[in-house]
Amino acid sequence: MTFAAEIAGTVSALNATRSAWRQRQSGRFGVARFPEPAALAEAVAHLAAALFPVRLGGFRGGEAREDDFVAERLGQGLAILREQIAREIDYWQAECAHAFDADQADTIVRHFAATLADARMLIDSDVEAAFVGDPAARSVDEILISYPGALAVLHHRLAHPLHRLGAAIVARVISELANARTGIDIHPAATIGPSFFIDHGTGVVIGETAIIGANVRLYQHVTLGARSPLGLERVGPRERFARHPIVEDDVVIYAGATILGRVTIGRGATIGGNVWLLEDVPPGSVVVQPEAIQLRDREADGLAARLAGHA
Repeated sequence: MTFAAEIAGTVSALNATRSAWRQRQSGRFGVARFPEPAALAEAVAHLAAALFPVRLGGFRGGEAREDDFVAERLGQGLAILREQIAREIDYWQAECAHAFDADQADTIVRHFAATLADARMLIDSDVEAAFVGDPAARSVDEILISYPGALAVLHHRLAHPLHRLGAAIVARVISELANARTGIDIHPAATIGPSFFIDHGTGVVIGETAIIGANVRLYQHVTLGARSPLGLERVGPRERFARHPIVEDDVVIYAGATILGRVTIGRGATIGGNVWLLEDVPPGSVVVQPEAIQLRDREADGLAARLAGHA
């Protein structure tokens, strides 16, 4: 059975759907090339190997040959990255009144390469913070090669400078590669200081304009998000404005906390689990939910009976 009739009908329906989409987009984006997640995943693998040749690159050739290995993997990663950035530039050309420079992709890659030593130092500080903050960790190497928070932050340390250099789609794809593997969603534009530790990590969301200081620790299911976009009709849905929290140095935010809007969490504050925050927190504060009341056995039985009567 070939399903010829069904295929023909589906092809026709998909044609109509594509045509309607393209008409709504007013022909703004007519290019056929887009950044490819699979290619960017390969580029990240090469770059990670260049940053950490032994632990993430599998290099075993001795220190005398280490720089040669790093140069090779860096060359492979940057070449792939250059092609993907060129695709993004083609995509955005329809949005610009003037043509991009012919070597725009090369310029972005050169500037990005100059940030990699800083990225390595930041990642080292993140791994060290995780080792200090997690008694379950047996070594810094264990953290780098297996902790989801370390993986997500490594991707962010690569994606953030790319976003700042103008490769917004490439940067977003890199951040989403980590999100797919870890459940940690960090927008590449978010600003994150050194010694950043995400413990466990699943469900963490950090929005585009969030600013996080040094030595900050987050637990799973923390959201640094934006409030409902009231007044968005006045500024336009694509306008950029500060709408996510500022988290100052030495803050700890426990599991399930939700912090929304351009609020500031002051230095050294502690935010307890499942707290909902819409306003500033002074430095050194401790914000928690009311504690659950522990009842004696007889009282608990009576409460359970009363609740059952209302069921």
